Amino acid sequence: MNALVKPIAADRLPELLRRMPKAELHIHIEGSLEPELIFALAQRNAMAIPYPTVEDLRKAYAFTNLQSFLDIYYAGASVLIKEQDFYDMAHAYFARAAADHVVRAEIFFDPQTHTARGVAMDTVINGLHRACVDAKAEFGVDAALILCFLRHLSEEEAFETLEQALPYRDKFIGVGLDSSELGHPPEKFAKVFQRCKQLGFRLVAHAGEEGPPAYVWSALDVLKVERIDHGVQSSKDALLMQRLAKDRTPLTVCPLSNQKLCVYPNLADHNLGQLLDAGLCAMVNSDDPAYFGGYINDNFTQTFAATGLNAQHAYQLARNSFEASFISAEQKRRHTDHVSELFETFY
Repeated sequence: MNALVKPIAADRLPELLRRMPKAELHIHIEGSLEPELIFALAQRNAMAIPYPTVEDLRKAYAFTNLQSFLDIYYAGASVLIKEQDFYDMAHAYFARAAADHVVRAEIFFDPQTHTARGVAMDTVINGLHRACVDAKAEFGVDAALILCFLRHLSEEEAFETLEQALPYRDKFIGVGLDSSELGHPPEKFAKVFQRCKQLGFRLVAHAGEEGPPAYVWSALDVLKVERIDHGVQSSKDALLMQRLAKDRTPLTVCPLSNQKLCVYPNLADHNLGQLLDAGLCAMVNSDDPAYFGGYINDNFTQTFAATGLNAQHAYQLARNSFEASFISAEQKRRHTDHVSELFETFY
């Protein structure tokens, strides 16, 4: 870890976690769609949904693995039809993020989830981008979009999605890979990621959530990604851990997601502390907060309470989030200075 941080009383640590500036780098915007907004959008678009009340929908959020979550996730996204729907969803997230002192958000979106339903690419991107622009003025959140390919679909379909999105390339900064991990190794998408690299996009990919450490190796060596989303299975491979630490390859860890999807059924067993103590550039994120029981500050406070992580870990996580972000060196310096200032004045 970098600077030494003074110990903080356990009863004051949650306040520090909530107040510290942070970047969120692993948030699926469709996964921020709260049941109340699902119902509101369904009504606005004259759609029927198979749940009579908001509470009935919430009760359905009982997942045993990644696939059982994805099934209801895609069903919830079906209410997104118009550009304003995408704007309203993202705007609601930015309000929550700002309240959690998120000052930089790099947001995943899944266009194939929507284009497969006949929603035009420009409807998706323009609605989300407009919300990103307004987030800066309204909430002080600097935001950018990352287009994700669905890995349970084919690489040919990913290429088609890329071509559909290229007319709007000024409105997203990178590409990622998400959806069902098991049985869909990163190398399945080697050619489309090579093309995206040639086009100058920033590259990230989900790997090592439910999939093995081998998927992390492939994401790094075949896809040439700059960040690993999740990556918690990396701790099962000592050589991989050494490489990730040496290269400072970021891992965008999502503790409550890992608990909800039974990767770590007991949050107290989560390996976030192990990753940090091994020198890895890990940080905390919320993944799909509407479905997994918490936004970014919930992830911080619940994970710290369960695992016994301390102020030194908090300091490193906040700094790591900016180090791993796709912003300029000057912006990173400014944000990390703000983190240091808070820790110096908190006592």
